[in-house]
Amino acid sequence: MWDIDLTYRKEFKDVFDRLLDKRDVLKNHRPLPSIAMEKIKESLMIEWTYNSNGIEGNTLSLRETQMVLQEGITIKGKSLREHFEAKNHESAIHHLYSLVENTSQALTSSDILSLHAYILRSIEDEFAGRLRNGGVRIAGANFTPPNARKVSGLLDELIAFVQVNPLELNDIELATVFHHKFVWIHPFFDGNGRTVRLAMNLLLMRKGFPPAIILKNDRKKYYEALNQANRGNYQKLILVISQALERTLNIYITTLPGSDYEYTEISNLVEEESLPYGQEYISLLARQGKIDAYKEGRNWLTTKKAIKDYMTNRKRKR
Repeated sequence: MWDIDLTYRKEFKDVFDRLLDKRDVLKNHRPLPSIAMEKIKESLMIEWTYNSNGIEGNTLSLRETQMVLQEGITIKGKSLREHFEAKNHESAIHHLYSLVENTSQALTSSDILSLHAYILRSIEDEFAGRLRNGGVRIAGANFTPPNARKVSGLLDELIAFVQVNPLELNDIELATVFHHKFVWIHPFFDGNGRTVRLAMNLLLMRKGFPPAIILKNDRKKYYEALNQANRGNYQKLILVISQALERTLNIYITTLPGSDYEYTEISNLVEEESLPYGQEYISLLARQGKIDAYKEGRNWLTTKKAIKDYMTNRKRKR
């Protein structure tokens, strides 16, 4: 089960260092300004719900998700299930934050089952918070999940792996491996994706990170990354999760008092600044995780400093 190719580590050293440094910046500023943090938390809850449900096929738009969650409005033409999925995910996030507060506790199976119970509440109550007892197949996946009789033991083995961390993975790597192995076990009949994205963030947030929100726009890349991880290659999945984490780290950091982080769309940055690279090349560096950048919608944002740092590091390595 633990066939993991760690050769990606050298390539991702700068990425990991950058994310861990940003986490330290947040830690050093805690407690964060309460009013600003509550607004970010509220905004991210809507984004998180919209994107995670959207990856699974929910058709509510970001605005419609906001209307359902904050205004209690029923959206014409949308199914009752889609409304439940939005409200359930919001409730699951609230529950997640209560779990995060207990930083001394290691991940447990009851944590995972409780998150899943919120996800399927009033949708499939007979399966909510319960491991599957039958076989499943996943459309588009390059594997078949294990027999139902093995699920409980495999999930316990995964939780023990996270608790012991025998490969001495950093927090980002450990959350990524957990994410993939959970999807491979596929412990539930339904709701596996939303549950694993919550449980992965329980691991990250207990270590001082904000939530990593995988965007609906990155759905294809995300599924391709999971399929590559099934072959033992974690490079693409590490990139997807690192970029999701960098985005929320940047959202928090830019609101800190005295912050000098200022992110601009790459197209605007190229026009405003005298840079040695064109928009296409800088966008490629952003997609590959080689510079400090993050995605909003379909647009990449970065800083002049990020490009200068890349140039400096490149010269140093020559």
